[in-house]
Amino acid sequence: MRKSHPVRRVVLATAATVSGVVLLLSLKPASDPAAASAAGAAPQATAAGPESPQGGSRGAAPAGSGTVTGDAVRTQYGPVQVRLTVAGGRITKAEAVQAPKGGLSDQKTQLAVPKLNQEAVAAGTADIDAVSGATYTSEGYKKSLQSALDKVEPASSGTSGAAGSARARTVTGKAARTPYGPVQVRITVAGGKITEAEAVQAPKGGLSDQKSQLAVPKLNQEAVAVGTADIDAVSGATYTSTGYRQSLQSALDQAGG
Repeated sequence: MRKSHPVRRVVLATAATVSGVVLLLSLKPASDPAAASAAGAAPQATAAGPESPQGGSRGAAPAGSGTVTGDAVRTQYGPVQVRLTVAGGRITKAEAVQAPKGGLSDQKTQLAVPKLNQEAVAAGTADIDAVSGATYTSEGYKKSLQSALDKVEPASSGTSGAAGSARARTVTGKAARTPYGPVQVRITVAGGKITEAEAVQAPKGGLSDQKSQLAVPKLNQEAVAVGTADIDAVSGATYTSTGYRQSLQSALDQAGG
C-alpha cells in the first residue's frame, strides 16, 4: 500500500502538467485575433487623419469674376442695356437685358443683338463693329458694354504689393484728337509688360474706315512687341498713328511707365 502512493503522485502530477499545457495552448490562439484586430485598427485611425483636412479645403474664387450690368443707354427706339459674365478678367458671356422693341425694332433687335453678343465675347472690349441696319442699337450696345467693362476693371487693379504688380490690370489712355477723329488706346499690363493693346476709338467714316482697319492692328502689335510708345507710324495713316502713340503714352503713364 505504501509503495503505490508515490506512483499515484507521479501520475497525478503528470496529468496536471498535461492539462496545464492543453489549457495554455487553447488560450493562446484566442488572444491572437484580438491582438491582430487591435493592430489593424491603429493604421486605419492614422489613415483617416490626413483625409479630413483635404475634404474640408476649398479653393478661392479667381479675381475679376462674376456678373456685371452696364448702364441703360437710351436710343431713338428704346433703351439698350448689356450684362456681362466675366471669369478671370475675360468676358465669357454677353447678353442684352434691354433692347428696342415693337414693330420693325423687333426684327432689327433679333438680327443685331446675337451678333453684338458674339462680337463682345470675341473682342473682349467695346471696340466692336456696328451691325448694318441697326446703327442706333449697335451704338447703344457699345456704350452699355463699355459701362459694364468699366465696372470690371477695379477688380483686377485693386491689389497691392508684389501680388498686385504680377496680376494683370487694364488702363485706358486719354483720347487723342486728330483731324479725322479721336484715337484712344487701352492696354493690359502684367508684370510691368504690355500683354494686350487695342484702340477703343479710331477714325471712322469713308476712307478713314479703311485706314483704321489697316493701321490699328499693326499699331496694336507694335505696342505689345516694343512695350513703349516709341513705335513706328503706319504708312498712309500718319494722323491715326500719331494719335495712337499719344494715347498709348497716356495709358503707360497711368500704368506707372
